[in-house]
Amino acid sequence: MSLEQILKAESVAIVGASKNETKRGYQTIRTLLDEKYEGRIYPVNPKEKSILGFKCYKKVADIEGPVDVALVATPAASLPAVLEDCGQNGVKGAVILAGGFGETGRDGRKLEGEMVAVARKHKIRLIGPNTSGMLNLHDRLNLVGLKNTPKGDIALLTQSGNMALTLITEAKIKSRKGFSYYVGVGNEADIQFHEYLEFFRQDPNTNAVLMYVEGLRNGREFIQQAAKTALEKPIILLKSGRSSTGKRSAGSHTGALAGISEVATGAFKRAGIIVVDCSDMLFPAAETLASLPPIKNNKVAILADGGGHATIAADLLTDSGVEIPELSAKTQANLKKILPAAASVPNPVDVAGGTDADPSVFADCAKIILNDPNVGGLLIVGLFGGYGIRFAESLSLMEEDAAHRMGKMVKKRNKPIVLHSLYNSEKPHALELLRYYNIPVYDSLDIAVNCISVLAEYGNFLNSYHPKQSFELSWGEKARPAGQKIISAARRDGRNALLEHEAKQLFAIHGAPVSADLMAQTEDEAVEFAQKIGQEVVLKIVSPDILHKSDAGGVRIKLKTEKEIRTAFKEISKNARKYNPNADIRGMLVSPMANLGVEIIIGTKYDDQFGPVIMYGLGGIMVEIMKDVSFRVLPITRTTARKMIEQTKSFPILNGARGNPPLDQKAIIKLLMLCSEIVEAYPEIEEMDLNPVIVHEKGISIVDARVILKSEGGMERIRKSECGRRNERIRKSECGRRNLKIRKHLIQKKKQIKGDCYEKTYFNR
Repeated sequence: MSLEQILKAESVAIVGASKNETKRGYQTIRTLLDEKYEGRIYPVNPKEKSILGFKCYKKVADIEGPVDVALVATPAASLPAVLEDCGQNGVKGAVILAGGFGETGRDGRKLEGEMVAVARKHKIRLIGPNTSGMLNLHDRLNLVGLKNTPKGDIALLTQSGNMALTLITEAKIKSRKGFSYYVGVGNEADIQFHEYLEFFRQDPNTNAVLMYVEGLRNGREFIQQAAKTALEKPIILLKSGRSSTGKRSAGSHTGALAGISEVATGAFKRAGIIVVDCSDMLFPAAETLASLPPIKNNKVAILADGGGHATIAADLLTDSGVEIPELSAKTQANLKKILPAAASVPNPVDVAGGTDADPSVFADCAKIILNDPNVGGLLIVGLFGGYGIRFAESLSLMEEDAAHRMGKMVKKRNKPIVLHSLYNSEKPHALELLRYYNIPVYDSLDIAVNCISVLAEYGNFLNSYHPKQSFELSWGEKARPAGQKIISAARRDGRNALLEHEAKQLFAIHGAPVSADLMAQTEDEAVEFAQKIGQEVVLKIVSPDILHKSDAGGVRIKLKTEKEIRTAFKEISKNARKYNPNADIRGMLVSPMANLGVEIIIGTKYDDQFGPVIMYGLGGIMVEIMKDVSFRVLPITRTTARKMIEQTKSFPILNGARGNPPLDQKAIIKLLMLCSEIVEAYPEIEEMDLNPVIVHEKGISIVDARVILKSEGGMERIRKSECGRRNERIRKSECGRRNLKIRKHLIQKKKQIKGDCYEKTYFNR
């Protein structure tokens, strides 16, 4: 069912309506009246006959007319019965205010499950529970009770009522921008974040989406929908729950898992979401992105009336990865014509007193700078707006003239201007004029710099987007029969893990450079196989009960002679028995000793929120000590794989640090892509671990490989999820075919109908 029937409801039942002015059941009716909501209002309270002039109903089922949405202001335990009542009337959706569900523990989760089951039986969609409500400013549908919320084009989604109140208050005091909707998402028991994104993507009153997220029920669906939405409208997000303490707090607040911070942040950015780390940046970033065009070339010019602010801004922009290009010779020459000789014009541009007598020169400079094809956006820092206050009142008119001109420039050039002013808190008219033209103004230099930076970040996403960057998985399409045979054999053997040689065989089937290992059951076989290999060898224990071989003393390296091999065979066997007396020992793996190089690790894991993710970093024992790793949600592209490598601190080693030759990065990228392919090919895989992989000047060596399989319960979830996605694709396909058939029928019918009576006789019948 479309969320439009809920978020644009034309009739509302207030379950738990009250005459007590302190209760939500009273405040909501009062607010709907005060804000002149044009839909129908139905109070529900078995003890009252009327509230605020409206007839009161004993239960929702008694209401004569249709009800689009019910605001439920009753205790948690009543919800299954209340929703059963709503179902009798055909209610489309319910906003559940009460807490006491999944966020409280086992009993709460059970109650939440019962509530959702009733809702699904009657096809009622739920906002919440544990929500502060919902607002539709353009239709005056206020189910929150907040008064005087500024109306605008930013949709607000949060899991915290206090954060919503903070952002709405900030908009009232500091901005001309407002909100199209507010939804307190709550526990996501039914309607989830990605569904709201789909609605806002299509909503004509929304130009940006502002989000505060503590946890996601379905991270992969969210990033898939976010990637589609971000192509049309910017999404700004603050994710809490990054620390261990924050995760515990998020769990108690919303009942949602906080997830791996590195995975979440990487996935959000890849989907085009603008991620902010500071709550003070949340609304300014949304205001800026909703107001201004993105920067198309990642290049910003700085215009200042003092060197200090210009230098700080340049440092901050550089730290954010934004380029500060030198202005063209023509631009610099034109600036010199209107500025004093002391002015600095390469970029940053310091007017050096050139605006003291006439601050409208700012507009002249801005025009010249924005005409430079190498400039994508302009940051103005310093005193603008305060010249009439600081020096002479007569200068205020000149500032206002400059504000008008700069406002028109943004629209004409399609390049943004962001302004920092020391006098912002004084609210001079020139700055109010800039806001009228949707140019944001901040008294914090850091916030102003961050705002111009997010315009560059969003522009970079739009410029670099490619359909191959989507998060869609094609489960099983790249599977090989021989690979499936290995996994099936392990299942029949009662194992949830492949043995090392099986894992390497699986990789070899997909073209990975694995060593030619041989399995020995006896000392004699180990010696024979080592002689066949003809170089130094490694002996490793093979047992389904010993996954971490080094911990069990199950590895010996650099073995040359027959004596060394026999001794190592005995020692490994003894160590394994000591480590686990009941271990099922299948033999010893005899492998050629890999050449020297740099050790890396590549691993994959099935994340609860985002599905399969991949990790890359410095390998061997150093991965535990240095933790120099990067994460991405699968599948990945070659560009993503390259960025994973470049993101790590150890990247310079691959380029040939301290005179060493550069190592084979292309081989690493190829292996990362191959791991992505294998995970997508075999949904049975829960984890993979290639550690270490040794990188050489030419090529790589996979020294050890581990593959863990999903339990049958995990596979069932995958099958259901894939079945749901397949059914949805089929439904959309059938729907499309049906619509095409209808459209063709209408066209044919139109040809048959003549005259002015066409619309009346056919389309309106």
